[in-house]
Amino acid sequence: MVEEENIRVVRCGGSELNFRRAVFSADSKYIFCVSGDFVKVYSTVTEECVHILHGHRNLVTGIQLNPNNHLQLYSCSLDGTIKLWDYIDGILIKTFIVGCKLHALFTLAQAEDSVFVIVNKEKPDIFQLVSVKLPKSSSQEVEAKELSFVLDYINQSPKCIAFGNEGVYVAAVREFYLSVYFFKKKTTSRFTLSSSRNKKHAKNNFTCVACHPTEDCIASGHMDGKIRLWNFYDDKKYTYTCLHWHHDMVMDLAFSVTGTSLLSGGRESVLVEWRDATEKNKEFLPRLGATIEHISVSPAGDLFCTSHSDNKIIIIHRNLEASAVIQGLVKDRSIFTGLMIDPRTKALVLNGKPGHLQFYSLQSDKQLYNLDIIQQEYINDYGLIQIELTKAAFGCFGNWLATVEQRQEKETELELQMKLWMYNKKTQGFILNTKINMPHEDCITALCFCNAEKSEQPTLVTASKDGYFKVWILTDDSDIYKKAVGWTCDFVGSYHKYQATNCCFSEDGSLLAVSFEEIVTIWDSVTWELKCTFCQRAGKIRHLCFGRLTCSKYLLGATENGILCCWNLLSCALEWNAKLNVRVMEPDPNSENIAAISQSSVGSDLFVFKPSEPRPLYIQKGISREKVQWGVFVPRDVPESFTSEAYQWLNRSQFYFLTKSQSLLTFSTKSPEEKLTPTSKQLLAEESLPTTPFYFILGKHRQQQDEKLNETLENELVQLPLTENIPAISELLHTPAHVLPSAAFLCSMFVNSLLLSKETKSAKEIPEDVDMEEEKESEDSDEENDFTEKVQDTSNTGLGEDIIHQLSKSEEKELRKFRKIDYSWIAAL
Repeated sequence: MVEEENIRVVRCGGSELNFRRAVFSADSKYIFCVSGDFVKVYSTVTEECVHILHGHRNLVTGIQLNPNNHLQLYSCSLDGTIKLWDYIDGILIKTFIVGCKLHALFTLAQAEDSVFVIVNKEKPDIFQLVSVKLPKSSSQEVEAKELSFVLDYINQSPKCIAFGNEGVYVAAVREFYLSVYFFKKKTTSRFTLSSSRNKKHAKNNFTCVACHPTEDCIASGHMDGKIRLWNFYDDKKYTYTCLHWHHDMVMDLAFSVTGTSLLSGGRESVLVEWRDATEKNKEFLPRLGATIEHISVSPAGDLFCTSHSDNKIIIIHRNLEASAVIQGLVKDRSIFTGLMIDPRTKALVLNGKPGHLQFYSLQSDKQLYNLDIIQQEYINDYGLIQIELTKAAFGCFGNWLATVEQRQEKETELELQMKLWMYNKKTQGFILNTKINMPHEDCITALCFCNAEKSEQPTLVTASKDGYFKVWILTDDSDIYKKAVGWTCDFVGSYHKYQATNCCFSEDGSLLAVSFEEIVTIWDSVTWELKCTFCQRAGKIRHLCFGRLTCSKYLLGATENGILCCWNLLSCALEWNAKLNVRVMEPDPNSENIAAISQSSVGSDLFVFKPSEPRPLYIQKGISREKVQWGVFVPRDVPESFTSEAYQWLNRSQFYFLTKSQSLLTFSTKSPEEKLTPTSKQLLAEESLPTTPFYFILGKHRQQQDEKLNETLENELVQLPLTENIPAISELLHTPAHVLPSAAFLCSMFVNSLLLSKETKSAKEIPEDVDMEEEKESEDSDEENDFTEKVQDTSNTGLGEDIIHQLSKSEEKELRKFRKIDYSWIAAL
């Protein structure tokens, strides 16, 4: 059973990997990147995600290596905290609570116990660079409220801040201003370029800045594609040279570790290396696929990496050869196709690179592959009208895929093409089967397959603004041998020349529903006869879907005027309606449930209901502040078992939705496994080791040793605690050495954990034959008192039913006499 907790909205993966610059480990084995509320650790060789660092409660905005310990990583977030991680084991070491939103993070080896962050001032668009002192403390959470002002009126982006010449100064750019703050002199120098009032210098705006690691040289990127190299002689005198290759704005700059070369990138998708900072001596790495947004250099200097606008990170060798690609959920384009699920791989399918469909695994949070639909070279020009992939649908349990692509430069010039792809088991991919030019005279608004199990012939329906819907069937009369199959039009339907807006099949495939603006028509899928129409005059139909399983007799329609209607197909009458501004409506393929997301001025709300009754099963307000564009149910591999009726709609399927900013979100509850820390997970795993062949060899031996140990302990008067049962020692032995405090700090804790605890005994537990008054009046030595104390402690130790005899005072004196006798003569025998 799943523990009953409140369902919350979580980022399920697919978050932006290109939000901030990636960071290399000191040995270049790992690369770190922010991903929503998490920090992901990838291997630079295998491209696999090694760790996901959980802990922040809001968007992570910056990551940096700890300059004093390269096995540790700092991260900051909008939740107002700075966290220190051990990235090798994925363990959170310490949390520093700053208390205000942190927008970027910088570290300096020269600044001991301090980091630099970008914070908001009073106004939303004014930011400051401040220094935060990180106090030393043994506690897990520490307040870090000591902030020191460094620079004012800076840009929010960390690309516009750079530290140079081994921490001597920091440079910041914003609009047409360059500010340089010198730490030792505590002075700020400002330099201004010509503003946009002069047409010749209209694009002089600064876009990014980078500083030479060992010299007083600053490189700045600009909107016009130029790179300026500023060389300082003192606080006010400077000279600059200009490098120009980029035809559009420079997105990012980075110096190599030695400073002998400068890297630049932009919208041309080309990495440029300026060697010796000269225009003649430059090298290129072209065709990287998308706009370069960030450039990073490894501390060892052997690797570079570029972050791209299509949510991709490319790892590049020093000789400008790409060695690895880490691809996230592509978010560079508009999502026209919506969210779909591949019936075979259970992957999320949607628009990817220009002209491609991307197949994204939600379980492993990585892209599986891209399918090139348009099959044309993409030209990166914002003024050019491109061919867009607008519609897609899976049919026949994943055997067929239908796609629609269009290009329209003018209203009268429409290029429309529909392609049908067949799944090939040998190649394990889709192969183009049929290409249809101009399937309709106007834009296609919807397409759907008949996915009924008893369907004898694959059927596809398309609806268009030209007022027609067309039925396409698969035929095998393409040649005389009937070995080639192709798709052909079988029926064309219309209704009073209204625009066809939506179409969908019933679960058994016997009925087809097509909406013509405000009217819904029902057609027989065998004879293609019009059976009935529904007209509520509540606005154009925006969404249309049939009920499933026990609710298959219902048809649901959502209108643009904010009315949700439910029709009964048996009585051909309106069953119920509700006033709800539905933006997304998705049926669950494994149950009768339907999820509807409504949009209001405050945000988006979720309603889960069954068509048989208008009362919702589950309501959650404010699932997102922004507009939700798409949603989809994903069948679970292993069903959940929520006992609460409100949560049972999540038992068989999980609901995902995509917002306007292309954040992929889902609903989840926190399971007990997620609450475990990495160390406790390790301890839990050791307690439940499998019975391997080594266990049968060593396990019996250990079991015998444990039995002997228990027997001896039962016969002992004093029972010492086992070290393996002490949590402090277990944590000490399983925590990596490089993240532990000093040995002097742990020594007292370790020794105390080994000592026996002295418990105060109640009056009932003290034997009656012990005379307390005689104990107080006795003048025995400290050694004698210690011996008596031990005997008394052991009398109350839980040793089964054995009773320890209590010694009298006379017997204790006799024992002390024997202890004082010298037995050293025995050694001479």
